[in-house]
Amino acid sequence: MESRFSTPLQMRESVFFDGPEARARYSRFWMLLVLSSIIASAGVVADSTAAVIGAMIVAPLLGPIQGTMLATVLGDRANLVRSLLLVVAGAGVAIAIGFVIGLVVAGDVVAATNSQVAGRVSPRLIDLLAALGTGVVGSVALVRRDISDTLPGVAIAISLVPPLTVVGLTLESGAFGEAAGAMLLFVTNVVAIIATGIVVMSFYGVNKLSAVGVAEGTHRASLRKPAILLAVMLVIIGLPLSVTSFQIGAKSIIESAVHEEVDAWLVDTGWTLEGIDYSSLELTVTVEGPLPMPDTAALEAALEERGVSTEYVTIVLIPVYQVEFGD
Repeated sequence: MESRFSTPLQMRESVFFDGPEARARYSRFWMLLVLSSIIASAGVVADSTAAVIGAMIVAPLLGPIQGTMLATVLGDRANLVRSLLLVVAGAGVAIAIGFVIGLVVAGDVVAATNSQVAGRVSPRLIDLLAALGTGVVGSVALVRRDISDTLPGVAIAISLVPPLTVVGLTLESGAFGEAAGAMLLFVTNVVAIIATGIVVMSFYGVNKLSAVGVAEGTHRASLRKPAILLAVMLVIIGLPLSVTSFQIGAKSIIESAVHEEVDAWLVDTGWTLEGIDYSSLELTVTVEGPLPMPDTAALEAALEERGVSTEYVTIVLIPVYQVEFGD
């Protein structure tokens, strides 16, 4: 009966760019990378979730990232360098394509006006947890052929090319902080794939097997140093993710308090809350209704009582005039 587990040779053929088929693999990789980057950039600009998901499925970056992981496990230095270079070069091309497309579209593509950007520039600890889980699934799919059909789902969940195109788009828009956030999301995903992959490969005993072509008697690769390096990287990545998580949580609490107080303030005025914008350091509350203007002093006092610093709160009052012809 055919084994449900892939052999080291089969895993190598899945993720390494060597051997007689190397030229065809490189050609396919660059073609798919360019196309997926164009699709992702266009999807982000159009704020289209469907297009971005399509780019995730097409994107080929998962291959060389898993190649980096497998080469580390097998102690294959040549393929480790080759895979790392592909990841770095591929990331650079995706960022460049996003930047170029940002040059030809009207207006800035930033988080304040685009939900696709907003969802990728403030990574949190929960994103790291999701990346670790997805990395486990991807590595198991590499080891076990009977669940390899889950790889399209892994490509969607791990989101590699869209954050890179967001980096390019936001760089072109001058939003350097947002570009750094999107880059952090990409690095988080890459480190998670490699780290979980090493753990999964060790669990299945792949690290006990010699790389194909290595002379008999050669010691298997030691995973001690890579494991320590990846653990340090996870800690380093976890620090800014923790800060972002804390900031988002604090903003959510403040927004909830402001929403409650504004609703209570407007209950007898005939005015309605149109929106609360907290995309920057300043919180902007927009309300509209008929004259006369409601007194904001009561709202200011209520917010201060709830512990909200009104120094960074702006209230935008939009009076609505209704004219009825024929009366």
